[in-house]
Amino acid sequence: MPNFPIYFAYPGDLDTPTGGYRYDRRLIAELGNLGVGVKPISLPHCAPDPDPESLKSIEQTLAALPDQAIVMVDGLAFAVMDDLAANESQRLKIVALCHHPLALETGLDKRQQDRLRESEQRALTYARATIVTSEPTQQILIDQFAVPPETIVVARPGTDPVPYAPCDGDLIRLLTVASLTRRKAHDVLIDSLAELADFPWRARFVGSGDFDPDWAANLQARVTDLGLSERICFAGPVEDTQTEYQQADVFVLPSRFEGYGMVFAEALAAGVTVVAARVGAVPNLVPEEAGLLVPVDDTPALTEALRAILGDAALRRRLRDGARKAAAHLPRWNDTAAIVANKLKEIAKV
Repeated sequence: MPNFPIYFAYPGDLDTPTGGYRYDRRLIAELGNLGVGVKPISLPHCAPDPDPESLKSIEQTLAALPDQAIVMVDGLAFAVMDDLAANESQRLKIVALCHHPLALETGLDKRQQDRLRESEQRALTYARATIVTSEPTQQILIDQFAVPPETIVVARPGTDPVPYAPCDGDLIRLLTVASLTRRKAHDVLIDSLAELADFPWRARFVGSGDFDPDWAANLQARVTDLGLSERICFAGPVEDTQTEYQQADVFVLPSRFEGYGMVFAEALAAGVTVVAARVGAVPNLVPEEAGLLVPVDDTPALTEALRAILGDAALRRRLRDGARKAAAHLPRWNDTAAIVANKLKEIAKV
């Protein structure tokens, strides 16, 4: 293991209820189990539009770290830290963690996209290594951000073994676990469900609305206007998502992009059929025998996929069985941590 401290820097609160932060928390814990001591560092929120005060605070935080320390930085901050990375890259050993490039986030205007793409590409040139959570994200960094392939390490999120959900509801229980943000495409799902009122279903939307309150309010108003308030429950964030998977018959989330999609893996781990958009890393994660994938932002296609599942018990059973088989091939968290720990060992020796 490295002979000097490993620091892990992230923006805001490490307990933030998103997949990215859950990956960060679990990686820190699992590295500790392997004997790699990690010191977490909370940075100010600074993306997508960093202000001078936040950048000054981050600069002071980095300057206080000891020479030659390894510093892993979550991409939610690192994408706009290009100048700071340039200034500290000789003194510190910087490792980037890219869940997905911030320029690909939904809802950005072209100016923000272009600026984020430029700053993240520049920042990544100063990283000794870049950790990514999927092979598709690795390829995006190679093709669109000119990151040398030999510097990228794929450390897919792990899953914990859990009991299989029974998936036996007569009233089909649809589950969505995702923050209420534009990238997650709840609007597409709501419009699809509005066309399926004749089928016996209830839906739970689990996830925080705090990241984009206006969008969350828009979604809730859309549900009300479509007369679906009695069938779609906005459950907010929950402490124990595993209970949600155990009570679900089908997991559905038509995201507009996913760098990996931990919730899809968690659904498969519980043996729950997945319905999703064929985008980002989702096709690599969800095999065709375990779910139905549709084109991104295609409401009619999503409607037909859900119609097929809601109306065909044999199809639901077949996909459920496929999900259970897929669960056996998911990586575990100790696998994830071991991959990262090995890279940290290499960096420590240089």
